Parts: sequence; C-alpha cells; structure tokens
Amino acid sequence: MKNIYFTVGPSQIYPTIKDHTFRALKKDIFSLNHRSKQFEELYQSIDTRLKELLSIPSDYSIFLLSSGTEAMERVIQNTVEGKSFHIVTGTFGDRFYKTSQELGKSAQAHVYDPLTLFKAKDITIPSDAELIALTHNDTSTGMQIPAKEIYEIQAKNPHALIALDAVSSMPYMDIMYDKVDCVFFSVQKGFGMPAGLGILIVSPRAMKKAKRLQEKGVSIGSYHSFLSLEKSTSKFQTPDTPNVFGIYLLANVLQDFLGKGIDVIRKETEIKAKMLYDFFESSDIFTPLIQDTAHQSKTTIVAQVKGGSTKLTKMLEKKGYRIGCGYGERKDQDIRIANFPAHRIEDIKGLIRCIEELVA
Repeated sequence: MKNIYFTVGPSQIYPTIKDHTFRALKKDIFSLNHRSKQFEELYQSIDTRLKELLSIPSDYSIFLLSSGTEAMERVIQNTVEGKSFHIVTGTFGDRFYKTSQELGKSAQAHVYDPLTLFKAKDITIPSDAELIALTHNDTSTGMQIPAKEIYEIQAKNPHALIALDAVSSMPYMDIMYDKVDCVFFSVQKGFGMPAGLGILIVSPRAMKKAKRLQEKGVSIGSYHSFLSLEKSTSKFQTPDTPNVFGIYLLANVLQDFLGKGIDVIRKETEIKAKMLYDFFESSDIFTPLIQDTAHQSKTTIVAQVKGGSTKLTKMLEKKGYRIGCGYGERKDQDIRIANFPAHRIEDIKGLIRCIEELVA
C-alpha cells in the first residue's frame, strides 16, 4: 500500500524528487566539494530561480541554513540589540518569542487568540522595538495573517525591521518583499523535499543593522552571522560544509516550479483548500478551527473533530492516508491536513472520499 503524506512537515515529497535523486547519484553530487565551481553554480541557480519564482528584489540576500528554527536565532542575533516584539498567534510564534528571550534580549509578546479576528490596528507596538516578528501561517492552528495586515504593521512602525516566519506558507505566500526584511522557511513542507535545509531571505536594511551591531561590539554570532554568510554568499559559497544534496534537490525543484508557474501553483493550492474547507463546513462532524475565511490557512487546514480525532487518524493511516493530529493541548481534538504543491487535486479528492466512508 502506498502512503500519501498529508502531514504538515515532513510531508509528501514532490513527484520529481526520485528522479532528481537518481541523477544526483549518477553525478556524484553526494561527494561534491562545496568549494567547487559546480557547487557555486548550484547555489547561484537557487539564488536566481528563487528570486524569479517569488519576485524577490535582486539586492536581497539568500542564505542557506539548516532549518527554519535556526533562522529564528540568526534573525534575533543579527537585528536586535535590545528589544524585539513578537505577535504570537500559535506555538511557532511563541518559539520565535522564546528564542529572543533565550538570547538575552528584552522580548515582548502580544499573544493573539488565533480563534479571533486578527487586526493590526488592535496591536500597540513600542517605539523602541527593533524587530517585529510574525508567523505568517502558524502550522499549529492553521491561522494565516493576511498580507494587508502585515503591510499595515510595517507602515505604522517604519522604525522597526519586520521578520516573517513563512515555514509552512511557501511557496504559496505572495508578499511584497520591500515591506519585510527577513523571511525564512524550510524545504520539508511546501517544497516537498527531505528535511535539513532552511532558507533565509534578508533585506539590505537588515544587513546594515547587522553591520552596525557588530561595529558596536554586539555579538551577532559566528559562522552563521549575516556578515559571515554574506561574505560567502557573494562567491556563492557557504561558511561551512552545507547540505549539498538538499541544495541540489532545491535547485531542481525550483526549476520544476518555474516550469509549472507560480500562478498555477497558487491557484491549485486555493482550489484544494476550498475543497477541504467546503467538506468540513458541510459536515456535522468537522468544524474548521479558524472560522474567518480571510484568516484560514490555504496550506495547513485544521479542523475540530466531534468526539475526538485519534480514532479517525488511525483509521486513515490504515487506508494509506497519513494526516496530522492536533498540536499541543489540541492533539486529540483536531486534525491537520497539509496542502502543498506535492499534493495533487486527485489526492485531496481521494482523502475526502475516504473520510466520508469512514465516518458514514
């Protein structure tokens, strides 16, 4: 029985990953020297393709890290001397907040109930906040912050840098990059790849802040400080030995995505999300956790299950459909279904049919 993984990360691999892996073996990519010309060409292709796919400005830097969690630490180290401000809409926003505290910063959090309507105008951000951190799409709740709310926060707080956790919303997320300074994600979700590679996109303004902090004698990290990363990235290299195989896969998946087109990818994501939300809303057993449609995630669909979710997830697993349970305290109450480019419309239809049969 072939399993289809609707887990929210790691998730289903993109259909071309197997072919790319075989080619990597034939080309000895696993043994590729990360100081070689071939590696530099791989890194450069990621820089070029990612900027084209997501309309990232040419003067923004793209750094290769180990994970989205590492990116949180790097962002705090390189952009905050004193205070960071965190808009917490779920578990992963809370992780960003606690990372800042653990690094010795004066971190302040506005904890937002994800079941209420998110409005930027309701949030008061202190004038001495150097960084405003948000989670665009919190994987724990399926709550997504609309882009217009992010733009409003940026417009009202031009003194601060904006950092955006986009771990479970890329490549679907459509954002104006001149409104944000640090955006990061990992590849085991929306890019349908094995875990072990994170991407951090950094604005010139954030780079200047890191340089100012270093000049003041503030520690901004070591090998993976923004300045160290930028020095290596200027030559399309990395400060240390990276995940070369993951980098090879990402370069090829980006080419696949460009061939399909980002507009098509986003449209298909919305179609699949609507299928799932329509099904849950028409059911007597399921209720979308996030009720307001403007705040419902298109990539992580979360639904409450009447009577609990544990039995259903186990039954689906026996049928070859691996979905996520609820997160944290809601583990036995909710189901979480990933909706990434690797998930075909036919896969979503099959999952819905299977759920209908099991709960009939």
